Amino acid sequence: MTATIVEDAAAGDAAASRRLGACIRQLRQRRGLTLVRLAEATGLSHPFLSQLERGLAQPSLSSLRRIAVALQTSPIELIAAADAPDGDTEAVEVHRRGETALDASFASGSARMLAHGRRAIHPLEVSGDQTEPGETFVHGEDEFLYVVEGEVCVELDGTQRCLRPGDSVYYAGGVSHRWWSAGGAAYRLVVVKQGPTLPRWEGG
Repeated sequence: MTATIVEDAAAGDAAASRRLGACIRQLRQRRGLTLVRLAEATGLSHPFLSQLERGLAQPSLSSLRRIAVALQTSPIELIAAADAPDGDTEAVEVHRRGETALDASFASGSARMLAHGRRAIHPLEVSGDQTEPGETFVHGEDEFLYVVEGEVCVELDGTQRCLRPGDSVYYAGGVSHRWWSAGGAAYRLVVVKQGPTLPRWEGG
């Protein structure tokens, strides 16, 4: 029984690595980057990135952050790609508050994906209390942010705005953005990002 559990866990890890690699490759190609260009942008080696895209290597949290910035996405989106189940996406997906969040210890706060798999939009719940702005992200897809709890400073293309519960902001792809707690208190956001749809990995 124990051996079976270990084998199943190993198979699950391998599948997650392949899904992550497929997502990185798809985003790289969509951004018009070669592996050499991605290596230059991230400071990671070409052979490592090649293995990563084939699901034969796993990135450190620091490497994943650098890859995400270079591909104009967020680390959480890449983690979501690895987390997405194989097979057809269910027509209806329900999540309850308090469900386990994704491991986002490499970023500020935590996040919980509210939809998985091949979806036209990627909604997630983000919580945090950091008072430092942190890294700026830019991606090609539109994004919508709604404040559920707390006060948040949002910086969009260098312009700061303070948002309170019930406030929201929509920004087009290409707008640089980041957010942080306005006064150090905890906040909770719902962030909805337009595709790209996560790639399907065909097992076998």
